[in-house]
Amino acid sequence: MKKFTFSCISLLFSIVSFAQNGLENIIVEKYYVSDANDATQNATGGVLPVGSVTYRIYVDMLPGYKFQAAYGVPGHEMRIETTTLFFNNEDRGATSPTYTKSQASNNTVMLDSWLSVGAACAGNFGVLKTEDDGVANVSNSDGVLQNTDPSAGIPLTTQDGLLAGSPEAVTTVGITSEIAVFDAQNDGTNGPLFSTSNGSWASLNGSIGPDPNENKVLIAQITTDGVFSFELNIQIGTPSGGVENYVAQNPVADEIQIPELIYSSSTGIHDLSAKSGNDFLVYPNPFSDLVNIEIPSQKTDKEARYILYDVSGKIICTGSLIGKDKNQSWTIDLSAVANGFYVLEIQSDAKVEFSRILKE
Repeated sequence: MKKFTFSCISLLFSIVSFAQNGLENIIVEKYYVSDANDATQNATGGVLPVGSVTYRIYVDMLPGYKFQAAYGVPGHEMRIETTTLFFNNEDRGATSPTYTKSQASNNTVMLDSWLSVGAACAGNFGVLKTEDDGVANVSNSDGVLQNTDPSAGIPLTTQDGLLAGSPEAVTTVGITSEIAVFDAQNDGTNGPLFSTSNGSWASLNGSIGPDPNENKVLIAQITTDGVFSFELNIQIGTPSGGVENYVAQNPVADEIQIPELIYSSSTGIHDLSAKSGNDFLVYPNPFSDLVNIEIPSQKTDKEARYILYDVSGKIICTGSLIGKDKNQSWTIDLSAVANGFYVLEIQSDAKVEFSRILKE
């Protein structure tokens, strides 16, 4: 097979010096949890194990920035994997969401696994369910996709995460046989790994979110009954016409490493389906030994909790944050941890938030 390097994609965009960091976050939304009723659609949709979880991955950028590509190059492998198999709908499924909204009302095609640069079906952007307007929800004619599992947040029957518009089309460069794990089949070749060190999926014109101020772009949907994980590298375009490259590991030159590009559902540290904005303050960042946490009194209960993860999702330490009657403020001592990036999870009043912090 002919080899393509990421330079092929780079030539499609004007590459100048790197500007300010425009990638704010990578958001993983738990979109749906399949039940026994959904599994009855095996005859038309393919094998969908009970308890399968559908995840959506969003790139969250500052206004004016554009998603250009998710890529793998030598030294920066891109991986999407599961411990079992990916669910592929055999009726209307494809490697990108090309089915129509009308077709989405048939069987379980809305749960298909695919790669995207904004779309969730033809003529519709994919948006977080929390940001959906609830208008013209898909009414599934097969009586499936009705599960109201609380771990998936808002039911699809209330807000389906589809918003009418004209999203960009997916262009693949250097990935051919690898992408077959997301094609319309369930024969044992649909997993457990999509990997490339020599290709990408891209938006030739650059993609922005349907709300340009929020600027969240859906880049993939994955359904599996196994542990889901990924390691991504992302290129975005700047408002001035330059580019920024974000990598999961081993940055060189002007590349920017952020821990959000590595994810595992076994920890769920990026499961932000019920989150909108930070209510908690974490400072200083970067820090040396001590980190301060503040929670407004109206946002906290008698006891909050923190968990510190490394970039692989491993728990480093945990602790309790005992509530007070006024604004809550704590200092935690992290002098014992090594320098590097971490994710700090704060739990309070059934709300969970995450802050990326750097020790140096």
